[in-house]
Amino acid sequence: MASRTATKDIITLRGSAAIVSEFFGYAANSMLYNRGVYPEETFAKVKKYGLPMLLTQDEGVKTFIANLTAQLSDWLESGKLQRVVLVIMSKATNEVLERWNFSIETDNEVLEKGVAREKSDKEIMREIQAIMRQIASSITYLPCLDEPCVFDVLAYTDKDVAVPFTWIESDPKLIANPQMVKLHSFNTKIHKVDTLVSYKNDEWDEE
Repeated sequence: MASRTATKDIITLRGSAAIVSEFFGYAANSMLYNRGVYPEETFAKVKKYGLPMLLTQDEGVKTFIANLTAQLSDWLESGKLQRVVLVIMSKATNEVLERWNFSIETDNEVLEKGVAREKSDKEIMREIQAIMRQIASSITYLPCLDEPCVFDVLAYTDKDVAVPFTWIESDPKLIANPQMVKLHSFNTKIHKVDTLVSYKNDEWDEE
C-alpha cells in the first residue's frame, strides 16, 4: 500500500516577496472596487486564490498598481518594508476617510543567513482567502462612502532604503479618533502581514 505524507513547499525570500507583493495588488483592486472608488463597470472578473476577484481595467490605475507591486517586491526582498497603507480620501477636500494598514514583519534569520522556510501553498492561500473575503464584505462593517473619492498608497520603509523618484515624502494621512477593525493576517513563514482598517467616525452615531 502506498504511503502518503503531507508535503510542505519550500519558501524562499524572493518567493515570499512575490507572494506578498502580488497579494497587495489584488487587495488594492478589491478595496478600490468594494469601496466604490472607481465605477463597477471599470473592473473585470478573474479567479485568484480560489475566489472571484475584480481587477481594474483603467490603464492609469493598472500601471500604478503594477509599478507599486514591483517596488514593494524589491523592498520586501531586501527586508526594508515595514508597512503599506492604502488611503481613501474625499476627492473634494482630501479628508482621509479610510486607512487600510498592512504591517509587515520579516524573518531576520532568512535575511541574514539566506535560509528557506517551509509552508504549503494551500495553507498560505487559505489565509489570504480569509482576508480577501473580509475586504469583499467591508460594506457590512464600514460606513458608506457617499462622495467621490481618490486613493493614495503610503510605504513605510527603513531610513536607508533607496527610494525611486516616483515616490515622495508624505505625511501619515491619519484619521482623528478613528474606529478600527482588525482583519485576518497571513504568514509565508518569512513575511507576516497583519491587516487593520481604520475609518472616520460617523458623526450621526455620536448624537
